Amino acid sequence: MQTITDNIRQLFTTHSEAAVTDLEKLPQSGSNRMYFRLRTPDGSYIATYNDNIRENRTFIEFSRHFRQQGCPVPEIYWVNEAYTIYLQEDFGDISLLNELERQGHNDQSYAFFRQSLEELARLQIRGDEGLDYSWTITSREFGKQAILSDLLYFKYYFLDTLQIPYDKEKLIDDFETLSTYLTHVDYKFFMFRDFQSRNIMLRDGKVHFIDYQGGMKGALQYDVASLLWQAKAELSDAWKDSLLEHYIDTVEEILVKNIDRARFIRQYNGYVLIRLLQVLGAYGFRGLFERKAHFLTSIPLALRNVKGFLRYKKVGVVLPEFERLLDLMVQDAVIGRFETVQADDQTPLVVHIHSFSYRKNIPEDESGNGGGFVFDCRGILNPGRIAEFKALTGRDKPVKDFLEQQTRMPEFLNGIYNIVDISVEDYIKRGFASLSVNFGCTGGQHRSVYAADALARHLRNKFHVKIDLHHIEQEVKNWVN
Repeated sequence: MQTITDNIRQLFTTHSEAAVTDLEKLPQSGSNRMYFRLRTPDGSYIATYNDNIRENRTFIEFSRHFRQQGCPVPEIYWVNEAYTIYLQEDFGDISLLNELERQGHNDQSYAFFRQSLEELARLQIRGDEGLDYSWTITSREFGKQAILSDLLYFKYYFLDTLQIPYDKEKLIDDFETLSTYLTHVDYKFFMFRDFQSRNIMLRDGKVHFIDYQGGMKGALQYDVASLLWQAKAELSDAWKDSLLEHYIDTVEEILVKNIDRARFIRQYNGYVLIRLLQVLGAYGFRGLFERKAHFLTSIPLALRNVKGFLRYKKVGVVLPEFERLLDLMVQDAVIGRFETVQADDQTPLVVHIHSFSYRKNIPEDESGNGGGFVFDCRGILNPGRIAEFKALTGRDKPVKDFLEQQTRMPEFLNGIYNIVDISVEDYIKRGFASLSVNFGCTGGQHRSVYAADALARHLRNKFHVKIDLHHIEQEVKNWVN
């Protein structure tokens, strides 16, 4: 980590005389890219480190091209010779999703969605002009094979886990029919591929786009479907319909021609379905196979999104076996498999979480139940052996970054979540009042503190259960001081 930050500083100072006042690592998203905010007395920059050079070059080349076309994407200021680090314009921390969650579905939020779709249409169409698609990371075009790939991804990683009997040959025939139908669209331009409200940043009342390096040539409808049917946004049908009409109006203005709206919307519905299923496939892979709790808890919302779509929308082709399976997939009994039992005001359960030092004793269970879980964190690389971390704890950002990025702590915690969740869910159902979970490490300062905090957050977010959290060694030190 220190080498990366040193290289970022060196790249900046090579091109600027401004003093660097702060270099902060930002929370990591689902990718392997690492983001930092570099501050000077006059402003700030976003620095990206990524050892996937192909991906970096794609983002950089796309960004420079779209900027020339007047699209709201970040300016790329400087790139190192290895193409592993680049500094770009900082659009701030507020995404359209953040704003929607803060303000709710009011007029201002609606206006931001309208503006986002207007700028999307310009980026798709104007940005397509002269774009070198040889820079695409995977396929140059989202065609039949790519659509089939998304459908099979959904089948293997989600549908098959439900164990609903189906005719394999008939289902594959329906996949072929749908992918062929959606390939023959009238308007193919640049396709963002992951156009969601979390990738739309708000600054000074304007929208700005990030994370389009996965883009390729494809149907206009796909990106609109991604935005309007994002499960977390929970847009009403009225908003979806009116925003789609506004988007089509914008496309007609840019192309200076009328669009067959009925045909466009039928194909749009097909891409909505593809996008919803692709998301379910991703949640299935990350949640059911990799056992990542966040993705498991997202499955019910995604299934309800599919259920709402199937109730009113038609895709323009007959898909008998596929439609039969989709109807079964969104039944309440199936959705219920993925829903989490949550505590309420009447739930007696309190989860007592402690961090402790193995140099002392394992904490006693004061409930009289004879103890609970005890997890040994000493198999995780110890930050306490590194000079710069010795005086810090597992609550300090440098230590947290080290544990998350340079140890197997995330994998360790995912296993613990899976084990503890079973007991918490069962205890809520059975009306039990107490569960203890203890994390030990050598000194009770770094690894155990971090792990205890992480489990407390996880259980609060997933089960809304009451938490009694104590860092025993740190509380003793504070009392002594």
